[in-house]
Amino acid sequence: MSIAKLVATRSTCLRREVGAVLVKDKRILATGYNGAPTGIRHCEETGCLRERLKVNSGERHELCRGLHAEQNVIIQAAYYGVSTKGTNLYATHMPCIICSKMLVNAGVEKIFFLDGYPDPLAEEMLDEANIEVVRLTI
Repeated sequence: MSIAKLVATRSTCLRREVGAVLVKDKRILATGYNGAPTGIRHCEETGCLRERLKVNSGERHELCRGLHAEQNVIIQAAYYGVSTKGTNLYATHMPCIICSKMLVNAGVEKIFFLDGYPDPLAEEMLDEANIEVVRLTI
């Protein structure tokens, strides 16, 4: 988890720093943090539209320039041709519903996280998909 926390420091989000690490057989396969896509200006430069519009956490994800750390970790694995089937995810925060659906389809089997996220549907869907979710206390 310390590596996920370190990866989170690369975040360019003005609201929350999130890091994710995809692991299989005790080996790191990919990392991700939340921020704008490659080559696109970051919120540090443009400001946060969600803040300006006073959007609550966990709502209206489409109004964000950035990708979530979990999305980026899956994309990084795909970009380099690394299978995500049967992996474990270590994340600084509980995944949202969008990321949870992606993690289900990516074949992630277990999720470890530190901080919560206001998205009960994500928890429900991960449970239904039989993905073990473990909140760590460090």
